[in-house]
Amino acid sequence: MSVRAIVVLFAITALAWGVERAGAGGFAGLGDSASGFADVVPGKSLSFPEDFGAHPDYRIEWWYVTANLKDADGNAYGVQWTLFRQALSPGPEREGWASQQVWMGHAAVTSAKEHRFAETLARGGIGQAGAKAHPFHAWIDDWSFVSTESANASGLGSTLLTAKGADFSYSLALKTGYAPALQGDNGYSRKSERGQASYYYSQPFFEVSGTLTLSGRSIAVTGQAWMDREWSSQPLAADQKGWDWFSLHLPGGDKLMLFQLRGADGDFYRAGSWIGADGRTSVLDAADIALTPLAQKDVAGRRLPISWKVVVKSRGLSIETKPLNAESWMATIFPYWEGPVRFSGSHAGVGYLEMTGY
Repeated sequence: MSVRAIVVLFAITALAWGVERAGAGGFAGLGDSASGFADVVPGKSLSFPEDFGAHPDYRIEWWYVTANLKDADGNAYGVQWTLFRQALSPGPEREGWASQQVWMGHAAVTSAKEHRFAETLARGGIGQAGAKAHPFHAWIDDWSFVSTESANASGLGSTLLTAKGADFSYSLALKTGYAPALQGDNGYSRKSERGQASYYYSQPFFEVSGTLTLSGRSIAVTGQAWMDREWSSQPLAADQKGWDWFSLHLPGGDKLMLFQLRGADGDFYRAGSWIGADGRTSVLDAADIALTPLAQKDVAGRRLPISWKVVVKSRGLSIETKPLNAESWMATIFPYWEGPVRFSGSHAGVGYLEMTGY
């Protein structure tokens, strides 16, 4: 068996163990007890560019980019790039093959007629995957999210995003002049009333240009992208079985992030932020947010709410979302729905929707 095969077998075994336990600890085991790992506490100041890099004292984190793109003919596309790190046990990070870190990457390209995705797994400690802040570089195999200029407290600036699967690939230049937008209470993002939380910031103002290939076609695209960064040790309560998350690009340059976590007893924990075109972030009160499923569809053997009514009362926002492609199912180790959406009503624009735990 090759070294690569051994690495993959190790990662699959470790991650599958998490799947088996997911029923008792929320989606993907994210509600399991995290004894020995670092705690997420309010009042901690996020620091850049350091917090662009990895946080191995915490059990789980991810670097997550979505892009809403168009070609010269106005055809719409979506792109996803995600890197996950998970520690299998607490304690100081060990070197080489003794590393307790495992990594997982997800990538996708979506059009109105096609949804292509790929997943790759890696063992930590041997250079196959990782994330560093100076200079910023997050990677797994030959998938990469890397600064093309020095990252600093003002943000990542210019970056290059690349990935490929069996029948798609992309190479996209991302550029922003905005500083990170801190979610929740200055980066402390509550996920329940019982203390679960993450550190969470976004860079939702990336302008994008580049090329994607889909089923052998090379397509020049432009558009806008949104990066989310979160790290935690126990981001969910044990009875929270999944979430619905929206990132929306509004007219005039404003941005809107909303999520709800679904409890086993039918209750919801909701939160969100309105990020102005000037980069200033305003936290939304949970009572100000209404998320109502509309159209349902059977996707991958599951009944999913693919269209939603979204209301933010204080901002006069009342919209309905529709997917670019309702079949945007990520049939990965931890399966979920992830795809670009468009919306209309009081505001019109595009964005992304992620739904887990269905």
